Amino acid sequence: MVDRVKTFFLNTPASQCLTEFVLVSAALDTISMPVMSIAENKLVKIREQVQHHLNGSAPAELTEVERVALEGRIKESLIRENAVIVAHYYTSPDIQALAEATGGCVSDSLEMARFGRDHPATTLIVAGVRFMGETAKILTPDKRVLMPDLEATCSLDLGCPVEEFSQFCDAHPDREVVVYANTSAAVKARADWVVTSSIALDVAEHLADEGKKIIWAPDRHLGDYVKRETGADILMWNGACIVHEEFKARGIADLKQVYPDAAVLVHPESPAPVIELADRVGSTTQIIKAAREMKNPQFIVATDQGIFFKLQQAAPDKQFIIAPTAGEGATCRSCANCPWMAMNDLQRLVSVFERPDNEIEVDPTLGQAAMKPLDRMLAFAASLNNGVVASR
Repeated sequence: MVDRVKTFFLNTPASQCLTEFVLVSAALDTISMPVMSIAENKLVKIREQVQHHLNGSAPAELTEVERVALEGRIKESLIRENAVIVAHYYTSPDIQALAEATGGCVSDSLEMARFGRDHPATTLIVAGVRFMGETAKILTPDKRVLMPDLEATCSLDLGCPVEEFSQFCDAHPDREVVVYANTSAAVKARADWVVTSSIALDVAEHLADEGKKIIWAPDRHLGDYVKRETGADILMWNGACIVHEEFKARGIADLKQVYPDAAVLVHPESPAPVIELADRVGSTTQIIKAAREMKNPQFIVATDQGIFFKLQQAAPDKQFIIAPTAGEGATCRSCANCPWMAMNDLQRLVSVFERPDNEIEVDPTLGQAAMKPLDRMLAFAASLNNGVVASR
């Protein structure tokens, strides 16, 4: 199954669909929501960084013999270093399979945080993007946290610089500050709450029930979805995920004509017109759960295609189709793949213990400040699981 999913993953490169993205689209002019614009130089920086990674030479595809040899070396290193791999659903099938085979974790960012905190390993190998490594270090400051490549970042993180965001928050002191997990340690330290997509609705509804107004950052699409679903008073920062923002409602509607029995599963970082077509909206974990439980033989999936590895594990008898990410006439219609998540590969992972440039460090004072909203998130999630707070 790993090879089957890997073939699909490799045949639809991100470089075909992400080279001309625009973080803030003209469609914003028609969306009625209060937003805070990111400084233009920050947008330029994001575009340049994405283009830099897309222009870089990707590692050569491994032969089966090379892959097995690398996996063997990595397994030996994990045992020697008392380390465990904590991987996100959006990483490659090779990384996810290796994490599972060595007693690690493949999950969403919330469960990654909990797993890394509770696992007895003294070293965490975080296969994901930088904010995930920072979160692991904040929650477990005594553990060594390594990543295959520290340059693996996130457009949501880059698009919410702490200086500008702090000014925005200071201008609205009557609002509770809620930030998505996809932010830097410094932004988390400025927040009252940290949320993941799996508990975003529950937290917003909880705060609305308490009569509190909210600043939401950085994803405007997730914030708009939460606002519409909960009725909370939300003032939004203006950020977006470069992968999810590429999904197109017209393309999905066209695909539904080809697969009329397919259900549409959508991550809430997607634009509102895409969400409106969804049969189920949810986090990565919730999308996998929906695929397992729903009776449809096929699913059109609007999130990063790395999730297909776990989807086909969860429902091996069902067909999964990536949602289109470009309009009519484009050369690529289904290539949703975060360029930074793709930086987690076996070639980088095999040298993770040898390099001096890939350890996550967080200033202890900053880490203590960021720990408060993270602890609040984990405690709130636990209360949901225990029935203390009613879940939506």
